[in-house]
Amino acid sequence: MSEAYTGGCACGAIRYEKAGAPIAALHCQCRQCQQRSGTGHASYVVLDRRDDLIVRGELQTWPVAGDSGNVKHNAFCPICGSSVFVTFEAMPEMIAIHVGSLDDPSCFHPGMVTYAARAQQWDRVGPGLKSFAEMPPG
Repeated sequence: MSEAYTGGCACGAIRYEKAGAPIAALHCQCRQCQQRSGTGHASYVVLDRRDDLIVRGELQTWPVAGDSGNVKHNAFCPICGSSVFVTFEAMPEMIAIHVGSLDDPSCFHPGMVTYAARAQQWDRVGPGLKSFAEMPPG
């Protein structure tokens, strides 16, 4: 089933819309997600085909190399600083939308936890979810 995901930043300067069925819905406990979110993990809905993404407003991005050495681009609002999504140079067909930026985050139903090996002791997410020490095998 294909859904339309809409959302934006905290101040409203950035708005986006993306249709598609999720490839994955997950909590990531890698150190970069901890730093970016300001807590123990970040939560994402991962979708295919970036080319049909509609964005209103001027995003800024900053690149960072992941554990694999591959670069990912974190898109955020230059006014309020809210993160809205992440794209990946090694997988340009994918986009990971920050669940907190969704208009309706209740549509998020996580199926896994990635980088659980880096979890903070106080950050317990999704008991019963499939958990991977790093990224799940391709």
